[in-house]
Amino acid sequence: MLLPKTNIEQKLSTVRKKRISAEETHLKEVYSILSNLDNELERIENNVTISNGVQNNKFNIDLLDSDKIYHIDEIKQICIDYRLRFLDAKYFKGPLPTEALSKIKTLEKEHHIEIQGFKIIAPSKLFKLEDKDDPLLFAPIGNGYHYLIHQWGNDLHPLRRLLMWPFKNIINLTILVLLVSFLVTLLIPNGLFSKSSTNAQFWILYFFMFKCIASIVIFYGFALSKNFNPAIWNSKYYNS
Repeated sequence: MLLPKTNIEQKLSTVRKKRISAEETHLKEVYSILSNLDNELERIENNVTISNGVQNNKFNIDLLDSDKIYHIDEIKQICIDYRLRFLDAKYFKGPLPTEALSKIKTLEKEHHIEIQGFKIIAPSKLFKLEDKDDPLLFAPIGNGYHYLIHQWGNDLHPLRRLLMWPFKNIINLTILVLLVSFLVTLLIPNGLFSKSSTNAQFWILYFFMFKCIASIVIFYGFALSKNFNPAIWNSKYYNS
């Protein structure tokens, strides 16, 4: 019996078909994985943006990083000191980084849960328009505790706490107005209103400057509906 001759072109064609078939199968698997990943990230992003006010996620406490667990009182204190807001993530208008979504996906996989009820710490402007300061994404654990998932953006200005100190309460603001009034009074040249300067004249000018600056501050506060830090740290309203 004679064996048929080998046609190299046919053999080469067969090998190519097998390779193409294997590559197509591999590509389909990759597309499937990527598609599932996109769907997962889209679901997570929807959960963050909807933020339906869930008060408790059933995390496995043993798997959480204790350094990232914060009580509401600690969050409130930081928000008051730096004039930040702690609101449901649905009010956040900035972009959510992919890294944050990936961390949520990893947490869900580790704890076998679907995380909801996200909250964000950020400056007031970030809840209205995009800004460059640093938001922090939290998920509630329960009993007033929240778990820090991700921080992104740039750090706050190193002097922000000092700059926001006058807005903590009426006493701080009054002290600032008194100091500014005193400095402005010192800048008034001697003898501007009379040939001789006396202590009484200085304190009269000081009182006049205080009234002027205080009037401007009060007008600004009422005109723009501004409030002190303790009143706005968890307020969802724009005019506060």
